[in-house]
Amino acid sequence: MSSPRFVQLAPEAPARIRAELLAGLSAPVATIAPKYLYDALGARLFAAITELPEYYPTRTEAAIFARHLAEMAAELGPATTLVDLGAGNCEKAERLFTAFGVRRYVAVDISVDYLRTSLEHLQRHHPAIEMLGVGLDFTRSLCLPPEVGDGPRTLFYPGSSIGNFTPDEALAFLRQAHGECRGGALLIGVDLVKARDLLEAAYDDPLGVTAAFNRNLLRHLNRLAGTDFDLADWRHVAFFDAHHSRIEMHLEARLDTTVHWAEGERRFAVSARIHTENSYKWRVEDFTALLAAAGFSASRHWCDARGWFAVFTAHA
Repeated sequence: MSSPRFVQLAPEAPARIRAELLAGLSAPVATIAPKYLYDALGARLFAAITELPEYYPTRTEAAIFARHLAEMAAELGPATTLVDLGAGNCEKAERLFTAFGVRRYVAVDISVDYLRTSLEHLQRHHPAIEMLGVGLDFTRSLCLPPEVGDGPRTLFYPGSSIGNFTPDEALAFLRQAHGECRGGALLIGVDLVKARDLLEAAYDDPLGVTAAFNRNLLRHLNRLAGTDFDLADWRHVAFFDAHHSRIEMHLEARLDTTVHWAEGERRFAVSARIHTENSYKWRVEDFTALLAAAGFSASRHWCDARGWFAVFTAHA
């Protein structure tokens, strides 16, 4: 049995990460990139979120794949090389292996250390598939290494993570994805516009798991940037901005508070906010147009019966 290979591309130096975080914290509207929600505890909390009855995207997308996977495979043809963007535990991609005839699986996430255990476990169950783990922050730039190999690629981006990009950023990302397909295809999950109450419940559940997920960002920030946030001073806020068609997540100060770090500080008045995530919701016709603008052709989509979520295929 072969073993998975691992390539870490341009690991970010702690000083650069710290500088990025403090710049966001010091901006006129304090903002922290959502990728920093996912430290080890954050990843486990998000896994718990996907089990909540209010959080529909994960199970709705899974149901679409369960019902339509054969049609998707017929539409795209064999995925000799499957590139899984934001692979995590690799479970979603594994469900495609047989239907798509995958011979090479490339799992991409921000850290190869995060991928190592999942890929080693996966390799034992699929010894005939060549496996490569790539550590890459593709939210900055999607440029895959030569180790991925030549030939057409199917890029797999499930889970509606495309919603973390603004529409302009999504277009730029999809243009990069088109270039990396090498004449292959894209398979992507997209959350759709729906009733405000459904959206807001999914991002502010009554059990408070999403609140814990969001507030855990402050623990991560304290470790990475040397800040002294007190979690008790902050609460989770999430709402749907209909004008921008997005859920916004914020951390809001419960009281006047000052956050310190080695070279400075910032005072937050009561009710001041730190913007931690956007999750844009799309209409089918708008996302179809976005794929075309990025250079993709012959796109198709499959939805659940309620029209809450869509999985798109498109050819490069």
